[in-house]
This record gives sequence, C-alpha cells and structure tokens, in this order.
Amino acid sequence: MMRQSFLLWKSKKTGPKSPPFWYNCSMQKQQTILKNYTGNSGVYQLVLPLNMEVLIPEDDSVRLLSHITEELDYTNLNMAYSSKGRNPVVKPKTLFRVLVYAYMNNIYTSRKIEEACKRDINFMWLLQGQKAPDHNTIARFRNGRLSGNVEGLFNQLVTKLSELGEIQYENIFIDGTKIEAYANKYTFVWKKTTLKNEQSMQEKAKAFLKKLNIEFNASLPLSESPITVETLHKAVDFLKEKQKEEEIEFVYGKGKRKTELQRATEMMQEFLEKQTKYDRYNKTFAGRNSFSKTDTDATFMHMKEDHMRNSQLKPGYNVQIGVEGEYIVGIDISSERSDQLTLIPFLQKLGKNLPQSYRHIVADAGYEGEENYVYLQNQKQKPFIKPQSYETMKKRSFSKMIGKRENMDYDAEKDEYLCFNHKKLLAVGKTTRTSKSGYKSDVTLYECESCEGCTFKTRCTKAAGNKKLTTSKLFLEKRAESLHNITTPEGILLRMNRSIQVEGAFGVLKEDHSFRRFVMRGKKNVETEFLLLGFGFNINKLHNKIQKDRCGCLLHEIEVA
Repeated sequence: MMRQSFLLWKSKKTGPKSPPFWYNCSMQKQQTILKNYTGNSGVYQLVLPLNMEVLIPEDDSVRLLSHITEELDYTNLNMAYSSKGRNPVVKPKTLFRVLVYAYMNNIYTSRKIEEACKRDINFMWLLQGQKAPDHNTIARFRNGRLSGNVEGLFNQLVTKLSELGEIQYENIFIDGTKIEAYANKYTFVWKKTTLKNEQSMQEKAKAFLKKLNIEFNASLPLSESPITVETLHKAVDFLKEKQKEEEIEFVYGKGKRKTELQRATEMMQEFLEKQTKYDRYNKTFAGRNSFSKTDTDATFMHMKEDHMRNSQLKPGYNVQIGVEGEYIVGIDISSERSDQLTLIPFLQKLGKNLPQSYRHIVADAGYEGEENYVYLQNQKQKPFIKPQSYETMKKRSFSKMIGKRENMDYDAEKDEYLCFNHKKLLAVGKTTRTSKSGYKSDVTLYECESCEGCTFKTRCTKAAGNKKLTTSKLFLEKRAESLHNITTPEGILLRMNRSIQVEGAFGVLKEDHSFRRFVMRGKKNVETEFLLLGFGFNINKLHNKIQKDRCGCLLHEIEVA
C-alpha cells in the first residue's frame, strides 16, 4: 500500500516527460510519395551507351531474326492496310518481327507482348525507335491483318532455308498432335443428341400442325419430311394474322389465363426457334460429331494431358506438321480426330505452298490407309508408313492368334485361304466400302467351307456360323510395299529420324515453349497463331545449328555400339 502511494505521489510531482528541444512538430505528419517517382529521388545522372545496340550480344537470336525477315516480301501484308488515313503506329514488318520474337520466347498474350515491348531491350531494338504498340494494336494485327498473310511469309522462310541448304525436299516426317482450344470444355454439342432431339421435336411439330389445320381451318403442308423452318414461319404468321382478325390481346404474367390461340402461337414459336437452332448446329457439324459453343471450329477430342485421369474429352484441334532437317516445313490445322483423314489434305496444301514435292513420305501407323497409299502412288511419292499391325506382329503371342489373316496360308491362283485346321476359306462375294472422305474400296468376302465340329473354332472366331474374312487386295498389296520400304536400311534410318525430328519438334513446342493451349478462337486464327509459333521455332533451330556448327545436317545417323 505504501509502495503504490509513493509511485502515485512521484507521478504527480514529475508529470509527463517533455519532448526534447530538437523535436519538430512537422515530423508528426506522415510522409507521402509522389505519383511521379522521379520527384522522390535525388538528382542522378542517367548513364546510357550512345548506341543501345552494344547491349545485345553479337550472337543473339534477335539479330538472326532481323536478318532473315529483312529479306522477305511484305507486299500482301502491306496491302491489308488502307492507303488512306493515318499511317499505322508501328510498321507491319516491325510488328510481325515483334510477334515472331515473342513466340520465340514463350510470350503469347497481347498484354504480355505489350509489356515486353516496354521493358525488354531486344524488343526495343526490333522496334527501332518506334512507339511500343499496345495490346489492342497487337490483337487487331494478329487477328485481322496478319491472318491470311502469315502463311505466305512462313513459306518464304521455308524457301529461304532451302536456299541455305537446310532443306532439300527429300524426306518429310509427318505427325500430328491434339492441342486444346481456347474454349469452355463444358459447352459441348453432340451430333447424336442433336439428331435425337430434332427428331422428337419434328414429331411433336407434325402433330401440332395437324391439330392447327383441324381447329383453326389452316392449310399448312404436312407432306414434307422433315418440317422446314419456312413451314414453321408460315404457321406462326398464320396464327398472328388470326390474332389480328379476332382482335385477341395476348396476356402475360401470373394469374392470367391464356387463350388457345396464344398457347398455339407460343408453341409454334418455340418449334421455330428450336428448328432454327438445329439447322445451325447441323451446318456447323460439317462431318464432325461434336463442336464447342465457345469455339465452333473446335472438336471434342482425347488429349494426351489428362490431369483428371478420366479420359475427359476437351475442345481442341488436330495439328499436323511436316519436318525436314529438324525444321517445320508445313502446318495444317484440322478438326478431324483421326490422323488418317488428314494426310491427303496436308500433302495437297504442302504442294501448293512449296516449289517442289517431297520424294519420301515418312509417317507412323496412324496414317495408314488404302486411300493414302493410292494417293502417294499417283503423286509418285514413296511411302514409308508403318502398318498398324507392325508392332503387334513382332510379339510372340501374335503367332498363336490362329484367326488372324496373317497367320493363314494364301493361294493367289485359287484366291483362297487355308486355316489352322486345313479348311479352305473361299471367296464368296465382293462389295464396295465407302470411307468417311468418300473413297470407295473394293472388298472381297471370304467364308470357311465348314466350321462344324472344328476343335479350334473358339480360338479362331466368335461367330455362330462359319469363319468369315473381309479384305481389300489393293490395300494388302500397298501395305506389303510400305512394309518392305520401312525394313530396308534406308527405311530404318528414316523411321529413327521421324521419331527424333517430328516428335522432337512437338516435344520442344509443348515442353520448352509451354504451348499447350491456343489463345485465339476460330480455325483461321488458330492457324495464324501456330504459323507464328512455327516461324519462331525455325529461327531458333537455325540459330542453334549455326552456333553448334550443324548446318547442312538433315539426318541423324544410327550410332553403332
């Protein structure tokens, strides 16, 4: 108690401590930082070299890009701009270089490219003193003016590589991969579901039109099948005219009772909207089984990147490339999920873009087909395509599959097969098989003379009757030729280089460049984007080969242990 009284007495006596003599009242205020940061710092002398070019190494890839693109013809790109009005902020040639260099350095979005133009000295060097473009300028240039012209610039680069001796139009390695589209993966539209819903709606619409003809004395046609949008338009117009004649006012809202005429009008309008939507969907399918509402050119496909491990279908594109000498010489964007149907369109496009045709076509088993073999024969191109059953035939268990055609003896003169139980499979007829692309193939049907009582039937076939085979003789002939080609020393060397060059190119694009999804929508824009990526890939490849003294090396040799 005495201790507390003493402390209270001392505090009253001394009072609060007074501030020191040097204390300034202005220090109580919080310091502020100006928006213009140069006003917050002292006076500094800015030191820059007189020539900013000395900051860029002499062997930098940006110098090679500037040198290569300087010799290209930009006439078509310049024609995309109007001759009237003000000049563009950045020259088209310069902006094209900026885009290519951005794709060379894994920069794909327009905002990131804008940021690089303001901060990266290599981009500033490419601009050559021109104002840094904003993201809107970059997006409009890439989506609009560059689209349709970048393919010509890419083809000029391929021609330039051939002049440098990096391409000889000898061996082309072809492969494809699926890349995800810039679309919502839950906005799918399936063809089977659309046809099913359309058929159900058609039946309801026919019954309702028949009811209208009876109740409202209409003369709407019912004989046509299916009912078209024009007929539904006529039905809606008829009901609206009926409303005007009878001066009936349609009511809406809770507690309102609708007339039969209003219910019929609303029902017909619903049929009209649905049929219009189904017609638009069927036109969009164009031979496909699905598409995305966000990007109607994208098809739902299985991707190699399956993070959920549930084989989920995602909207994407089937990207086809051709590689020679480790350079990408051709690009095609397809909505087809199967590689087999993409080979001929890709080669046709390649023939239009390049001055020469390739002699040897090297591809994996996914491209094998009679139509492709016949096309290569007509174009006088030698196929090095691995048969689809090639890997299976090398297994020891394949010889035990007695029901396979390859394990049966064939008599070419009598045109018959001999099964494991020495029973004959005779030719019983011929038919024509039409592929999705419209190609017609002649197919021969074979049937065993009798499988009754055969002890090997369960190992040979699951059919209730006799064993049957269907095969195309032309396809077997072309497959045998291609099999012979890939088993020669030249074929073995080309197959090894295919796995190194074209699959290696996809590995670089997906892993090193982290390009796993497009940033633009629409097949045309997607092709523009991948051509920019391919252009940058070729410049990087040429730069690496120059620095490592590998110029002129088109094939990797087989290392002998």
